[in-house]
Amino acid sequence: MKTRTLGSLQVPAIGFGAMVLSPGVYGEVDDTRAEAALKAALDAGGTHVDTSDAYGADGHNERLVGRAIKGRRDEVVVATKFGLAIPEGEPSRAHPVGYAFGELRVNADPRLVRRYAERSLRNLDTDVIDLYYAHYPDPGVPIEETADAMAELVRDGLVRHLGLSNVTAAQLRAAHAVHPVTAVQNEWSMWRPVDADLLATARELGVGIVAWSPLGNGFLTGTVQALGEGDFRHNAPRFSAANLAGNNDRYAPIATLAANLGLTPAQLALAWLLHQDEHVVAIPGSRTPAHIEENLAAADVTLHADTLARIDEALATFEVSGGTLL
Repeated sequence: MKTRTLGSLQVPAIGFGAMVLSPGVYGEVDDTRAEAALKAALDAGGTHVDTSDAYGADGHNERLVGRAIKGRRDEVVVATKFGLAIPEGEPSRAHPVGYAFGELRVNADPRLVRRYAERSLRNLDTDVIDLYYAHYPDPGVPIEETADAMAELVRDGLVRHLGLSNVTAAQLRAAHAVHPVTAVQNEWSMWRPVDADLLATARELGVGIVAWSPLGNGFLTGTVQALGEGDFRHNAPRFSAANLAGNNDRYAPIATLAANLGLTPAQLALAWLLHQDEHVVAIPGSRTPAHIEENLAAADVTLHADTLARIDEALATFEVSGGTLL
């Protein structure tokens, strides 16, 4: 697997987003299947594994990752996040989102940061977190105060690198002034451009970009015609029955281009993303080993400048109906 740098941290160009392995995301899944998927990702070189204390009930996703990496911890860059799985009895503040549920509840109070980290370390069964993110900015807490508490974890050896997720350029700059930020994790894909100011600020500060949902919650695989029961994407406007049909029609030219190149739509989407910046990495998720290996193989795809121009031309007419999470 080719590698890239996020700040001073070296990671695979394509890692693995573990959120899909917890029940209630893309319908039900059992731990046997989930652990097999994680093993397939690690064996194929997707050794940057991204999780969160909020994925699944009671730290389910972190505990799953912890079991999967046991005995091979030194191979893996473990990334996790905090701020949404709020301890009982603690207050929360609303962060508006574009999904049907309307908001997430956040608490990134500095006094809770160490408590969050220690809980994640227990869940992951490890002594250190390689990349630790504030999952969402807390509307009630200046981000530099959260960053200062995170910096204490680095000084005490509990965390190696700091990250921010779902932030603005101004928030990145404010936090980076307190302690160097290694990576920002934001949505970025063919159907959701990254914020131009955020990208420019990250480049200026030497901060890497981790693209979550690089396959548009699975849409960019070209295989989503309908959603099953229990699929969280029922909350996503882009996946409503009316919007999904129209979006598939508009995406067809890009899927055709992938076929003409001998690639799957997912591989083209990931390869295109990696060509946008030398310090962007992707963390697609899947429950199917064959799809995981297919996704990771996109790191070896080189797209000619003419091909990139054709993709950009097709994307210019790909007007997506419906919003995403943010």
